[in-house]
Amino acid sequence: MSWAFVKSIWTQWYPPPPTFTEKDLQDQTGKVFIITGANSGIGFELAKLLYPHGATIYLAGRNEARMNEAIDSIKSSSHPATPAILKYLYLDLEDLQTVRSAVQAFTAQESKLDVLWNNAGMACAPPGTSTKQGFEGHVGTNCIAPLLFTQLLVPQLRNAAEDAPKGSVRVVWTGSAMVDTHSKPAGVDFTAIEAGKTIDAMTDYASSKVGNWFLCNEAAKAWGPYGVYSVVQNPGNLTTRAYRYQPWLLMKVVNLFVLYPAVYGAYTLLYSAFDGEVQNGEFIWPWGRKARSERKDIHEAIEKGAAERFWTWCEEKGRTFA
Repeated sequence: MSWAFVKSIWTQWYPPPPTFTEKDLQDQTGKVFIITGANSGIGFELAKLLYPHGATIYLAGRNEARMNEAIDSIKSSSHPATPAILKYLYLDLEDLQTVRSAVQAFTAQESKLDVLWNNAGMACAPPGTSTKQGFEGHVGTNCIAPLLFTQLLVPQLRNAAEDAPKGSVRVVWTGSAMVDTHSKPAGVDFTAIEAGKTIDAMTDYASSKVGNWFLCNEAAKAWGPYGVYSVVQNPGNLTTRAYRYQPWLLMKVVNLFVLYPAVYGAYTLLYSAFDGEVQNGEFIWPWGRKARSERKDIHEAIEKGAAERFWTWCEEKGRTFA
């Protein structure tokens, strides 16, 4: 283990202060956004940061009651001069049957999409976890469904890019520090992801986060020529429901030393979507910094076609529902 690797993990766990916050955000009137998983945690805090700036924001999730509570909470938290329009969009990433209908509901109302935050996901779920279609829980929820959702929205992303400043239309994928600490050699074991259920919570989760990196890499190549940028980010270690499967005593200790309020993760997402220096295909670290993983084996795997292979694998799994 090299010093550079240790340093990279340390700085992801204990980041410097954010440099891009809601104070740096310009008016977003006329823009259209989607945030998946916006009823709590990072997505909720991101919606709160965006609310005073005038966009139309679709909060995508599977629990309408909770999402409407979140929308009411955001509206009551401030009374800006140009509030965003907040709308609920039904989407269950554990069930591919809901993806196309979510896109249809969105496109019936909007002809363009300026930013998509693929924020929702499953983290460290217990062994045996599967999606509705029988995919391993993490790769199904974090990779197969988000790729299908995003691909179906590419026409709206391209429409937005036609009239938008270069690089301002973006898809933001979600990675993790566990890409570096817990993923297998080369990042993804293509045999293991066929298991159909979670075998090892940490490793399967880490593999899905490498998968998001892979999807970002391929999306950058596929859609970059049309003006649609893809960015992958590690939001940071945060006090969210992502840790709901972990022992309470462990989380009590971890919370003392490693975890930060969820709004800091929202700063990472804000930077990933709006900072003008972010380029297509970049990896962003907490709380908004361009960075590069020290996992040379994963970089080499990408160069040898692993990201393209993973993209194709996810496409094939979701094709029936496209």
